[in-house]
Amino acid sequence: MIDTNVFVSALLNRNGAPREVLRLALRRDVQPVFSAALFAEYEDVLARQSLFARCALDAAEREALFDALLSVSEWVRIHFLWRPNLPDEADNHVIELAIASAARAVVTANLADFKRAELLFPGLTICDAGTYLKERKST
Repeated sequence: MIDTNVFVSALLNRNGAPREVLRLALRRDVQPVFSAALFAEYEDVLARQSLFARCALDAAEREALFDALLSVSEWVRIHFLWRPNLPDEADNHVIELAIASAARAVVTANLADFKRAELLFPGLTICDAGTYLKERKST
């Protein structure tokens, strides 16, 4: 599962680990998942023009890349809410999507909030893009 902040980082930095995670998804080497809540979050973030002031892609190109990501993603319906769980309520939908989709990992830059979760899911790894890529290579 690719958190919104990883997608933004991939857009802003062409050489980082988030960009490689996005490439893996677009090549269908990993299966990204989306829910209604994550889709809305991506849409909201992509509309923040000031966030992308230093982005090499214009708004239409960013939207096309998002559409490409959606085209290789699995849409997952959330039937059970695991709340309260995270200190930031706005992040709970990410864990719920990961659990509903049986994801093995949540790739996020927001490790601090996820590490303070009240509920732990042993089969789910929470990691940043660099760690995800290293673990992926070792398996």
